[in-house]
Amino acid sequence: MRVSNVTVRKRLTISLLIGFLIFFIIDVRLGYVQFFLGDWLTDGAENLWSREIPFEPERGEIIDRNGVALATNMSAPTVYVFPRQVKDPAETAEKLAAVLDGSKEEIYKLITKKELNVKIPDGRKISHEKASEVRDLGLSGVYIGEDSKRYYPFGDYLSHVLGFAGIDNQGLMGLELQYDKELKGEKGSVQFYADAKHNRMNDKADDYRPPVDGLDLKLTIDSRIQTIVERELDIAEAKYNPDGLIAIAMNPNTGEVLAMSSRPDFDPTNFQDVAPEVFNRNLPVWSTYEPGSTFKIITLAAALEEGKVDLEEEHFHDPGYVKVDGATIHCWKSGGHGDQTFLEVVQNSCNPGFVELGQRLGKETLFKYIKEFGFGEKTGIDLQGEGKGILFSLDRVGPVELATTSFGQGVSVTPIQQVAALSAAVNGGTLYTPFIAKELIDPLTGEVVMKNTPQAKRKVISEDTSKEVRYALENVVAKGSGGKAFVDGYRVGGKTGTAQKVKDGRYMENNHIVSFIGFAPADKPELVVYVAVDNPKGTIQFGGVVAAPIVGAIMGDSLRTLGVEPRKEQVEKERKDWTDPVMVEVPNVVGMSKREIQEIFVNLKIDASGEGDVVVKQTPPGGIKLKEGSTVRLYFGEKEEE
Repeated sequence: MRVSNVTVRKRLTISLLIGFLIFFIIDVRLGYVQFFLGDWLTDGAENLWSREIPFEPERGEIIDRNGVALATNMSAPTVYVFPRQVKDPAETAEKLAAVLDGSKEEIYKLITKKELNVKIPDGRKISHEKASEVRDLGLSGVYIGEDSKRYYPFGDYLSHVLGFAGIDNQGLMGLELQYDKELKGEKGSVQFYADAKHNRMNDKADDYRPPVDGLDLKLTIDSRIQTIVERELDIAEAKYNPDGLIAIAMNPNTGEVLAMSSRPDFDPTNFQDVAPEVFNRNLPVWSTYEPGSTFKIITLAAALEEGKVDLEEEHFHDPGYVKVDGATIHCWKSGGHGDQTFLEVVQNSCNPGFVELGQRLGKETLFKYIKEFGFGEKTGIDLQGEGKGILFSLDRVGPVELATTSFGQGVSVTPIQQVAALSAAVNGGTLYTPFIAKELIDPLTGEVVMKNTPQAKRKVISEDTSKEVRYALENVVAKGSGGKAFVDGYRVGGKTGTAQKVKDGRYMENNHIVSFIGFAPADKPELVVYVAVDNPKGTIQFGGVVAAPIVGAIMGDSLRTLGVEPRKEQVEKERKDWTDPVMVEVPNVVGMSKREIQEIFVNLKIDASGEGDVVVKQTPPGGIKLKEGSTVRLYFGEKEEE
C-alpha cells in the first residue's frame, strides 16, 4: 500500500513533536537535578564517601577556690572501626582481640555491622601504649581517635561532693551530675573522604570541626581546710572504728562551704568497687537523725531573743531530773548539777535547765524559731539528695514533746541544717543558704560565665542576741562540757551533742551519734566546724569526749591556715571536762627529809634512788605540772653541814 506524502509528513511531524517533548522533559529533569537537587545529591554522595572520626571535648575541670584541680582529665585514646573499609573481618577481629584482651567473636560481630563506624568496647579509653600497638597492626578501617577520661588526682578526697563521671564522660553523681550540662562541652570531629574501594580522595580536603571544651567549675571548697578535715577523719576512723563520720566546715558570714567529708567514702575513679548506698549518700546533706544537745543552741537563742532568761543573774536548781506531765526526764549527770546560773546550765548542757527554757517559751514560740532557723525544710544547698528532717506537727506537741524538743530529742535534722542554723546564731542573726559552686569559667578566655553570691534568707535574731549566744557558747568551751575543743590562742565557742540512735521506733542501747559544732573567733566568727561520729567503739560515747577534740584540731589548724592571728584576750580555760586528766603541780622538795615528803606526795608517785635521808635533787623540778599519778624522781644524799 502506497503511503501518500501527506501522511509521511504528518508522521514525521508527530515524531518530531514527540522528540521535542522527550528532549524537553529530559532538559527540565536535568535542570531540576542540576539546579534544585544538585546540592542535595552532592551532599548525599559526599556522605557516602565521607568517613568521620569523632573527637570528644575536654570535660571542664573542677577546681577549689584557690585553683587547685580536684577533678580533671587525662588523655585516653579510643579505637574506631569503619566496617566498610575492613578487608578481612576475621583477621582484624583476631588481631584486635589479642591486643585489647577482648573477645574475638564480639569484635567480629561489631566490625561486620552495616554501620558507618563502631567503637570497640575493650578499645575505649585505653593507654597510649595499647593505642601504639593497635596502630602498629596496620589494619585497614581501624583508626585511633583522641579521647579522654575523668581523673581525680586526690583519690577519695571530697568524693561524695565531686561525684563521678561515666565512660562517656557524662556526669553520674554529685557535682559532676549537678553541673553536667556546663561541664561536658560539645563534640568535634575530623571528616575525610574515600571512594568505594576505600582509597582516600586526595582532591577533597579533610573537614575538621574542633570540639568545644566544657566550662571549668570553681568551688567554695578550700583544699587546705579539706585536707585538714580528711586527715582528722582518717585518724578518728582508725581510733574509734565508727559506723560513720561526718564533717562540714563553712564560712558563717556567707554560707560558703569550705570543706565537706564523710565516711565511708570511695574513689570516684573506681566507684564500681563499692556498694551503691556508699556513693549514693552524701551524709552531710542526706542523713537525718536526732541532733542531741547541739540543738539546745536554738532554744538558747530563742529564749534570749524573747527576753525569757538572764544568763548570769537567774539561777536554776538541777536535782538530776524534771517531771513533765507524768514523765521523768533525766539529766545526763546522775544527781544533777545542783544550783547554777543559766550560763552554767548552758556550760553543763543541763537537760532540765533547757526544759525550763522551753516551757518559758511555749510550743508556738519555740517551734516558730526552730522553723525560722531553717529546720523542717531543705537548706537549698546546690548538692543532690538533700534531706529536710522531721519535726513534730504543732497540733501533736504536748508538754513532753515540748520538753524533749527543747534539748534536741524527738526531732530529726540534717548536718547541713545544723551548720546553717549555728551560723545564723553567731553571725549576727542572718540565715544564709549554703552553697558549694562558686563560679563557672570559660577555660579559653578565663571569663566568668556564672557566679554564685551569698544568699541571705532572713534575719532570725538580733545582733545583741547573737552576741549573747556567742558569749555563752565560748564559755561552754572554756569552762564547760566542750573543753576538749579549746584551742590555745583562739576564742572558740561551741556545743556538744550526744544522741541515741533510733531503730524500729526504739532507742538503741550503747549506740549514739556524738557530735560537736564549734565556731571561731568567738567575737567575730570566720569559721564553723561540725563533726559527728556514729557509734564510736572503745570509748565513752559523749560528744565532749569524742567529737570535741576532732573539731578542736580542725579548728586550730584551719584558723592558722586562713591567717587568723592568735590573740591573748580569750576566755581562760578555768574548768576542765570531767574526763580530762587532773594536773598536779610538782612541789619543790630539795632539802626535805623522807619523813617530810611523805605527807606531800599524795597524788604523785616517787622513784627514789641514792643513800641518805635528804633530797638533794629532783626531776622534774618544782613548779612543773604533771598528770595525777605521774612519777617524780628523787635523789637522796646526806644533809650538808652548815
